[in-house]
Amino acid sequence: MATRANNPGSVAVLNPFAGVDFSQLERSLQRPRTLMNFALNLIVASMTILALIPLFSVLWMLLWRGGQKLSLALFTQLPPAPLEPGGGFGNAIVGTLIMVGLAVLMSVPVGLLTAIYLAQTRVGRVAQVVRFSAKVLTGFPSILAGVFAYGAIVLVTGGYSSIAGAVALSILMLPTIILTSEEAIRMVPTRMKEAAFGMGATHTQAVLMVLLPTALPGILTGVMLAVARAAGETAPLLFTALFSNYWLWSHGRAELMKPTASLAVLIYNFAGMPFPNQVELAWAAALVLVLLVLAANLIGQSFSNRQNQQV
Repeated sequence: MATRANNPGSVAVLNPFAGVDFSQLERSLQRPRTLMNFALNLIVASMTILALIPLFSVLWMLLWRGGQKLSLALFTQLPPAPLEPGGGFGNAIVGTLIMVGLAVLMSVPVGLLTAIYLAQTRVGRVAQVVRFSAKVLTGFPSILAGVFAYGAIVLVTGGYSSIAGAVALSILMLPTIILTSEEAIRMVPTRMKEAAFGMGATHTQAVLMVLLPTALPGILTGVMLAVARAAGETAPLLFTALFSNYWLWSHGRAELMKPTASLAVLIYNFAGMPFPNQVELAWAAALVLVLLVLAANLIGQSFSNRQNQQV
């Protein structure tokens, strides 16, 4: 029953919790539902810990084996010959950055234009086909992208090159950029677009001056996730860029049409060698590659958080 205040001069106050037995709300493991909830939470937590054990064991192994070899010489010297001590993989870092950068230049304009089209044309046969194709490409085997670039670039130009490697990586980056950019553009409130039209802006002006600036954090998130995936690919580069023991720069310019070193291929080549120095360099290169990929993912996550705060 509801109760009133005892003070005659006060306003009557109703107590909605009068007569409620709060002891019934207490959690006890003796109750079947509470016991089942506790057991399921315990199972999920245990499975999560078991799944994280391999991840942290690999990270610990990288820090332990690769961290011992880290030095400034690794970033400034070339890979050593067999049985030769020292050396580094500076050319592989430069090659990786250049090929990923070229892949970004190739995939971002195409992916962004496609995402704008899909976001503005939500229904339609062409839009459905393009969207379905982008989703299929997310599971596209990376080695097939290398085979395609090998036939389209390497055989045509007559040699391995960083351009061919960038083409293969751009194919792998394209679906991620398309799908994440489309979703970011769709998350822009409709009232912002309508307000631009109300002020006399054309459709193109509304897209360039309202939609894209607002969706920029989400677009950058997709780009950084695509960069993180491309940086760790090995199979496409074996078919396209191969490897090189020399610097990509020659006589003040980049030799983009010659075989190019990369961290992923260096790890693949050195990890199977019977020479301890090369094996240690492979561990150090793996650590550097993981740190680069982790940095790209963290940057993408920061952009994603900014997008969520704006929405």
